[in-house]
Amino acid sequence: MGEPVGGGTDIAITLTVNGVVRRAEVPGRRLLSDCLRHDLGLTGTHVGCEHGVCGCCTVLLDGEPVRSCLMFAVTADGHAVTTVEGLAGPGGELSPVQRAFAECHGLQCGFCTPGFLCVVTALLRENPVPTEEEVLEGVSGNLCRCTGYQNILRSVRRAAEIMAEER
Repeated sequence: MGEPVGGGTDIAITLTVNGVVRRAEVPGRRLLSDCLRHDLGLTGTHVGCEHGVCGCCTVLLDGEPVRSCLMFAVTADGHAVTTVEGLAGPGGELSPVQRAFAECHGLQCGFCTPGFLCVVTALLRENPVPTEEEVLEGVSGNLCRCTGYQNILRSVRRAAEIMAEER
């Protein structure tokens, strides 16, 4: 874990965020979501309920989805974090999941979208050909107040198709 800085209460941490090593000095109780948004300027990670219920703040920690509003930034010290900003390719091209959400209109207001994009990316990496039940289970921890979920589910299926075409 990081060390206190200059006798103060802030702790120096090092994260690899979207492939780039980033350093920050944060209070021990700073949430990862707040560190990403306020200390590192990555505002794509949204904070909804602040209780881990809605999934808007989902990021990938070493490739696994986590609720960044429930995790202290110091806990992520030394780990790799992927935010929605890091899902696109090196040239800025959209990932298959991002393309599918755009193509299938899997978003409306967009507030929940970063969390969905991260969780679906992890789901399809783990299970590239999910059943309908596995898709439902995979996105069940994320809430959307706008879409009614049908286009989100369609987006997941389309992303799986795009990924299969690219293999």
